[in-house]
Amino acid sequence: MKNLIIALALTLCAASQSLALDVAGVQLDQTVAVQNQQLKLNGYGIRKKFFVKVYIGSLYASKRLNNAAEALQDNGNKLIRMNFLHTKVEKEKIIAAFSEGLANNSPDLIGSPEVKKFLALFKADFSRGDIVDLTLGADGAVSASHNGKSLGSITSTKLARGVLAIYLGDKPADEALKKGMLGKD
Repeated sequence: MKNLIIALALTLCAASQSLALDVAGVQLDQTVAVQNQQLKLNGYGIRKKFFVKVYIGSLYASKRLNNAAEALQDNGNKLIRMNFLHTKVEKEKIIAAFSEGLANNSPDLIGSPEVKKFLALFKADFSRGDIVDLTLGADGAVSASHNGKSLGSITSTKLARGVLAIYLGDKPADEALKKGMLGKD
């Protein structure tokens, strides 16, 4: 009986470890819940600026998204998770990076009220270990959270596609990250 309990405990331990994926010392969930729906890890990559590892970017979706065009046209729920690796990233740099990504991939959104609201959500610096989630709802809602605390939400289908295009558009912030998020290491 004792051996059966030990074997069961080892099996459960191994199963729980398979639920997370270790990337650069960070455990990435294989699934996340968004609006009562389980989303699966589509892919991930490390965002680098010059030679500095800034964060791990992960894309979660309700179905497998194999290419950028498919992902940008998909109306299902999605989550972009950023697990920060760098010691500190100032909020001004994050806002500038989002602005640049939107300008490069969705120039018609620049200066719009929804982009101004989106950029205003980010009021704090990000540090190593922080998790920032950008939820792109099927209803067009774009929600942001920092370490599980809601930063706010804006409903705009154009903004939701624009935020996704920062990562997967024709001029992504990081080409290797784009490939990784689409599961193409």
